[in-house]
Amino acid sequence: MSTTTEPAAVENTAAGPAKATGRGPWRLVWDQLWAKGSARFGLITVAVLVLSAALAGPLSSLGGWTPEEFDKRAVDPYMGGVPIGDFGGIGSRHWLGVEPGSGRDLFARVLHGGQVSLLIAFTATALVVIVGTLAGIAAGYFGGRIDAALSRLMDLTMSFPSLIFMIAMMSVAKDVNRILLMTLVIGLFGWPGIARVVRGQTLSLKHREYVEAAKVGGARSWRILTREILPNVSGPIIAYTTLLIPGMIATEAALGYLGVGVRPPTASWGQMISESIVHYETDPTYFLIPTVFLFVAVLAFTLLGDALRDILDPRGGRS
Repeated sequence: MSTTTEPAAVENTAAGPAKATGRGPWRLVWDQLWAKGSARFGLITVAVLVLSAALAGPLSSLGGWTPEEFDKRAVDPYMGGVPIGDFGGIGSRHWLGVEPGSGRDLFARVLHGGQVSLLIAFTATALVVIVGTLAGIAAGYFGGRIDAALSRLMDLTMSFPSLIFMIAMMSVAKDVNRILLMTLVIGLFGWPGIARVVRGQTLSLKHREYVEAAKVGGARSWRILTREILPNVSGPIIAYTTLLIPGMIATEAALGYLGVGVRPPTASWGQMISESIVHYETDPTYFLIPTVFLFVAVLAFTLLGDALRDILDPRGGRS
């Protein structure tokens, strides 16, 4: 016996039964999401950022520059490589200005930096959600020793000084794929939070009538977990996932700022902010541009995540 997954907000929708007739639960979620101004801003901004990152190559080619290409004509060699022109060299030749010293195009570097930052954030979030969901469902459903072991592992991971470990790992690892390593290291410490959320939801669901009916009908544990439990915890998982992404973006930026992120010439927003500090007084535009992109990305995902949490998991959002 299987149940239909319905977000919690559908039960409380103000549209009423008549208005909701013939409309799926996820369409109602979309309508509520689009009706909120902050959520609409977050959704549109996220879509633009993701599309820009995905099309970083073609978009940067429109400006006529690659992220590693030097333009010595855009900087003044007699002034320490300060960009020629106002606001860091912004103009028709370089739409967001250039990097001091090298003359690399900031429009191309910001796009490719966003591609790296978002790729790491999305991949690490996917890893965290998969591991956390599996661990949370197993702990909540099976209980006993499995629950005790996984709960202690969650406590141990959450109590570990994760930032220090990340810095140490990224510092000692030399000839490795930095993007893959950052994804694994960030994901290693992120899964207990969602595991606890899923465990709590599973504990409240495993004694429901439809789960008991599936057990009586001879359904195996795997079928019950995938057909009965998982669909009914998908709402909180989606909301939590959206709230995880801005934290992952900020973590990647922090590691890049500390100098243990991706290596040059590969760009990321955190790395660009770190490199811009020494030029802050002579070229504040170089500092502001990646900072604004990072701020807008974190803000957009946070607003979208908050709205999804209020719609999909209203009780969790109030607790």
